[in-house]
Amino acid sequence: MPGRYYGYYYYDPTYMLIVISVLISLFAQFLVNSRFSKYSRVRSRSGMTGAQAAERILQSQGIYDVAIQRVSGKLTDHYDPRNKTLNLSDAVYASTSVAAVGVAAHECGHAIQHARGYAPLSFRSALVPVANIGSQLSWLFIILGIFFGGSHTLIMIGILMFSAAVLFQLVTLPVEFNASGRALKLLSETGILQKDEVSDTRKVLSAAALTYVAAAATAVLQLLRLLRLFGGNDRD
Repeated sequence: MPGRYYGYYYYDPTYMLIVISVLISLFAQFLVNSRFSKYSRVRSRSGMTGAQAAERILQSQGIYDVAIQRVSGKLTDHYDPRNKTLNLSDAVYASTSVAAVGVAAHECGHAIQHARGYAPLSFRSALVPVANIGSQLSWLFIILGIFFGGSHTLIMIGILMFSAAVLFQLVTLPVEFNASGRALKLLSETGILQKDEVSDTRKVLSAAALTYVAAAATAVLQLLRLLRLFGGNDRD
């Protein structure tokens, strides 16, 4: 295991990867919260709520079988392909702000992806059970591997399982970027937002996209750390 002792302290250079990932995540979260808060105070000229905007966008794409419903929480908005529901949070569903309309449109982007059979979305959906198992059990195998004398087999099984979760985060990126691209285009084409309003909405969605980039970067950095710590361990 790489590292050096300095007096009573053990220096592990991989700690820097943890610090970097934490800083990226904190910055991304701060940015999305600040931008959503800022543009939540800017009312759209159309006066449409997030729910109304979502309904118009879906209908413009010939999608009539997706239910739009309200869910509690802040920024808990999501599209559920299992039951075809567009779930909008309290701050989005009935709000007429450009931020709310943008977030609702983004979730419509996922519904459109599902309706059109967008390949990356289908691949991500197929990865969900594997990624869930990997994220839940990977550390158990790694800890057991360390406990049982640094078992290379158990540790590598854990790292491989963690890799599935990393892959899920990476596949999420094109899915989210594509959904935002669809949203911005349709907000303009349907006339729900004017050009300057679309520009404001782009800032909100770009900040939201950064949270997914941060999650993927964090996962990759954690994987690199695991490989550095245990990849060269040939004991069994």
